[in-house]
Amino acid sequence: MAITAAQVKELRDKTNVGMMDAKKALVETDGDMDKAIDFLREKGMAKAAKKAGAVAAEGMTYVAVKGNKAAIIELNSQTDFVAGNKEFNDLLHGVAETIVDQNPASVEAALELPMNGETMNEEIIHTTQITGEKITLRRFAVVTAEEGQFLGAYSHMGGRISSLVLVDGASEEVAKDVAMHVAAINPQYVSREEVPADVLSHEKEVQLSAEDLNGKPDAIKEKIVEGRLNKFLAEISLVDQPFVKGDGESIEQYVSGKNGKVVSFVRYEVGEGIEKAENDFAAEVAAQMNN
Repeated sequence: MAITAAQVKELRDKTNVGMMDAKKALVETDGDMDKAIDFLREKGMAKAAKKAGAVAAEGMTYVAVKGNKAAIIELNSQTDFVAGNKEFNDLLHGVAETIVDQNPASVEAALELPMNGETMNEEIIHTTQITGEKITLRRFAVVTAEEGQFLGAYSHMGGRISSLVLVDGASEEVAKDVAMHVAAINPQYVSREEVPADVLSHEKEVQLSAEDLNGKPDAIKEKIVEGRLNKFLAEISLVDQPFVKGDGESIEQYVSGKNGKVVSFVRYEVGEGIEKAENDFAAEVAAQMNN
């Protein structure tokens, strides 16, 4: 029977296996979801399948740099304890190096890449079986420096936060300084020109509704709000921010003083945007005692 993309997605969601593995299992079992799960378990993916419903919101970020290319990744686990062990770290580095070498178009494509004689997804499943925790490749970005450009990478808090910066001109040292700043301050955009119009419009509405402006003439309101918007833009725009290692100079002043310009940045912080499950420790202990 013909296997649909929806079936493949459902099986992947349930088992955390790669796209091709899911499709093969469904073909082998004529599209029977339960039998396909059993098929994957029989192939040594049982523990990964059992862990598929867990929330992997811990883990580490990492940047691999090779020549003029770099890959920044986030690899998740269920606990920070597992994120600190050797197996997880070996996987973290291997995944990042494979991605920087192959430059896949998506996470799905990355999981199918060859790695140590298997696919990347099989390597992840193997580490899941060793650690007993669900491990997932959440996201990545690959950045390439053209001639005259430099990459800067920085990891903070043991890989809890990583950043990757591309500068035009200047030097690798300057790029790394900016990456350190990005990791620490968490800008949202390179410059105020990149801030979407809807973000700016929303902030203006918020400021116009501020209680301390009640009763003020419209002309005064506009001037005050304009000032507040400028402050807002400076706070979220990298090049406007005061350089953390500087003496009051902005990032733009620091980089341009070194004959350079910031082109782009990527910043990953472990678990940002993932809704973590709230664990009731007492209930867990009671459940264990009753087993």
